[in-house]
Amino acid sequence: MIGRSLRAAARGALRAVPVARPQTEDDGALVAGLRAGRLDALARAFDRWHQRVRVLARRLVDDAAAEDVVQETFAALPGAAARFRGEVDLEAFVLGIAVKRARRHHRAAARRRRALERLAIEERRGPPGPEHDAYRRELAQRLAGALDRLPAAQREAFVLCEVEEMTSAQAAVLADIPEATVRTRLFHARRRLRELLDEDHQP
Repeated sequence: MIGRSLRAAARGALRAVPVARPQTEDDGALVAGLRAGRLDALARAFDRWHQRVRVLARRLVDDAAAEDVVQETFAALPGAAARFRGEVDLEAFVLGIAVKRARRHHRAAARRRRALERLAIEERRGPPGPEHDAYRRELAQRLAGALDRLPAAQREAFVLCEVEEMTSAQAAVLADIPEATVRTRLFHARRRLRELLDEDHQP
């Protein structure tokens, strides 16, 4: 009985995993349209798979990030279609793009957590232990909220240098601004984050 229940649960959990099937004539026409950059082809692909992509994305990332994954998947689809050779089902190909986009969100979230934890360590140093770990988790959450309240320019500098771990020179090239401006914005971003944390900590 337990074995049957587990098998049933597994089948339900794996429904989002596509089963390969031969490429149809319609799939071939759709791929050709995507490669040609036709908006009607992209619209057909979106209508056909956006629910499947959304369900899969929500199983891989949180709901907010899942919507980004859906949009990014279909934005990337026309370019990715040029690499489609028919070795897998077209639906599986689309879902594969979604998986890769979800991985990017996981990596970005991990980088952000590391950056926030580094700043948290600067705020309070102490011996490791359960209480200290709990404090760091709480502070990381507060830092995430404070980051959302930064001016756009300061947030950009902080994200590029602290979250994406770029040098100020690399961030300057990417943002198309002088390196000194990046350093100035990063300085003010760090200071403003500490001010916001102090405000949140006040009774």
